Amino acid sequence: MTAPGDLERRVLQEIVTWAHDIAAEKAAPVFTAAILRDGAELCRAQNRVAETCDPTRHAEIEAIAKAGALMGGPDLSGMTLISSCQPCEMCLAAMRWARIDRVVFAATQEKVGPRFFKFPQLGIADLQAASGGAFSFHGGHDEARALPLYLGDA
Repeated sequence: MTAPGDLERRVLQEIVTWAHDIAAEKAAPVFTAAILRDGAELCRAQNRVAETCDPTRHAEIEAIAKAGALMGGPDLSGMTLISSCQPCEMCLAAMRWARIDRVVFAATQEKVGPRFFKFPQLGIADLQAASGGAFSFHGGHDEARALPLYLGDA
């Protein structure tokens, strides 16, 4: 697996900062995500669960939906998902339905605990293996700054 590149690390730092900015205005936890395409940021999004009363409106799902709309279809092959926290099982499934094959994230499931995962006994490596290795992942980048968002210390 290729380590995160400069663009991936920069965008990850930016969306973690953005999450902190949002958390200063409203109650945490705040999740943020971005989609990268061809060496540039295509779009970014934040979770909208509370304001829409829809438990599926995670930041990753919102970013995938925006990217699909911008691309004119659901196939996001070759793109990268960047997330302030390790994507949950639902978001990883959506990522695979969109054919995204790479995800880079800050806070890891191991550090945030089971609170944001409905199948906490399954780790991202388990889900990667279940997909036949269809995606690569890199987590824990900028994690120290992201963790307060998910541990109640933002």
